[in-house]
Amino acid sequence: MGKGKADRFFILIVAALLFLGIFIFASASLGVLAKNADVFYSIVANQLLLGLAGGLISFIIFSRIPYRLWKKYALPFFVFSLIVTALVFTPNFGFEHGGAKRWIHVASISFQPGELLKLGLIIYVAAWFSWAKEKAGRIRYGVLPFIVLLAVAAAIMLKQPDTGTFIVMSMAAISVYFAAGASWKHLFLICVIGVLGFAMLIAFKPYLKDRLATFFNPTEDPLGTSYQIQQSLIAIGSGELFGRGLGQSVQKFSYLPEPVGDSVFAVIGEELGFVGGLTTVILFLLFAFRGLKIASRAPDAFGSYLAVGLIALITAQSFLNIASLIGIFPLTGIPLAFISHGGTALLFTLAEVGIVVNISSSSRKS
Repeated sequence: MGKGKADRFFILIVAALLFLGIFIFASASLGVLAKNADVFYSIVANQLLLGLAGGLISFIIFSRIPYRLWKKYALPFFVFSLIVTALVFTPNFGFEHGGAKRWIHVASISFQPGELLKLGLIIYVAAWFSWAKEKAGRIRYGVLPFIVLLAVAAAIMLKQPDTGTFIVMSMAAISVYFAAGASWKHLFLICVIGVLGFAMLIAFKPYLKDRLATFFNPTEDPLGTSYQIQQSLIAIGSGELFGRGLGQSVQKFSYLPEPVGDSVFAVIGEELGFVGGLTTVILFLLFAFRGLKIASRAPDAFGSYLAVGLIALITAQSFLNIASLIGIFPLTGIPLAFISHGGTALLFTLAEVGIVVNISSSSRKS
């Protein structure tokens, strides 16, 4: 099949999210500048050089790599991503911040390898089920290897700990399994195992217990565990219908924790109001729908499953971030795709989009 044209509407949606991210990040980062100029210059350099510049380069490269090559190298890439992510626990590479070991430091660049593992897992799950095909409905070829893959990823991600990222990885992987024809009873079994596993985590991880308690009673400790959700709701509520105006947020200067990070949607709500928040949600919905359309037109099972997994990876992360800041899901600490600070996250998000664009250029036209 000859190479066709990439899905321009999908690229336009991505461009809109990226431009929104640039303006909101620029505004939210003023809150950091007011507190610490050195930190401000560091995060801006990271976002622009590693995230935006590196991300656009990776988008161009990955959009030109034939997506079928990922199937050929799926296993070694997944193993490589596991090894690199495990480096966070080594004293020479990994370093700790905020009680979590999620970063490795090479030269003067900080890198979050969990983003690499997310991509490696989805590529391998898509490759596995495209190979298993009709056998995916059997325990031996479907649910059993799927649980093993998630367990391997969980062993690394939950030890860091990075529960939010693991939840996103799991949701995206389940989306691939569902697209591959998983039976409802097997999906139910996986969900039961997941619920039991997280119940055990909550029992032994105090920070998860605190987040769950905050979710059910967000007013109990407004200056402690409930502080972030309280300040987020104040910011979003004060934006009302049309917001205070771009750059006019008050909460980002003294109240919102991580205004350029996982709280960035609160800045959108305060500065652009309900209209701006709704526009952001609609853009992500368009991103998801168009991405799934690309998946439905993919010329083979691997392309379809891979597109489903990557789109689910980005949209699940984004909607969980938004849901946690408006109080309908426990706080996760995961960033808002295309918008939050995080050079590694933006770089890999654009790389993943590049893969989907390559699939779209090979898609069947209808």
